[in-house]
Amino acid sequence: MAKTVVPQDARQRRRRTKQGQVLSHELIVETALRMLSEHGAEGLTARRLGLGLGADASAVYRYFNGMDDLVLAIADELMSRAVQHWQPVGDWRSDLRDLGLRIHSAYLAHPQAAVLTANRVSGRPHEIAADEAILGLLRGAGFPDRTAVRIYHVFIDQSLAFAALDAASIAMPAAARQLDEEVWKATYARLPELTHPHIASTAALLVERMNLSAYPAALDMVLAAAAAELAAVTG
Repeated sequence: MAKTVVPQDARQRRRRTKQGQVLSHELIVETALRMLSEHGAEGLTARRLGLGLGADASAVYRYFNGMDDLVLAIADELMSRAVQHWQPVGDWRSDLRDLGLRIHSAYLAHPQAAVLTANRVSGRPHEIAADEAILGLLRGAGFPDRTAVRIYHVFIDQSLAFAALDAASIAMPAAARQLDEEVWKATYARLPELTHPHIASTAALLVERMNLSAYPAALDMVLAAAAAELAAVTG
């Protein structure tokens, strides 16, 4: 049987934790982010959270209906951080670019959490607010609804997919990440022109950019395609 989640107005503990803090939804999410950073997804357990909070492990279940519920709260917290200081300036393309980069950056700031949550749909307030804002920009720009939904789908999935991809690289052990990065110099840059003429001709450029995230360029390509589509619709 699922444990009963304590209503919001009844959640505050009378006693402080061993760290002198009052247990709360926000404190648990913040501690979970720290646990993920230190121990990875495998280390995010109720027992470890309890130790980190200075409280009994069962206390987590007063605020969340299981660990997966906590994971969804973490996902919404990352989206909250992405949109926290975002202010649209009135140009749909610039506003979407800014928002996309903020989403990507917010997830990369917590790579272990990004890998764990980028594929989840939380259905929570900050995720919903972001979706509403994106659709509002597109519909306000004049995209027909079907087109707006298609572009929204591509935009948000691309943002989260690149966040997960880049976060997975950041979350790798430093030695493994360095080995991956050196492959472009150690292998690709040394391929002979006779057998690999195209790689050999572009080797310096590959070394220059292949260890960087492709997300900004991919985002610009999507927005450019969307702008061209809008121009065709509006004449």
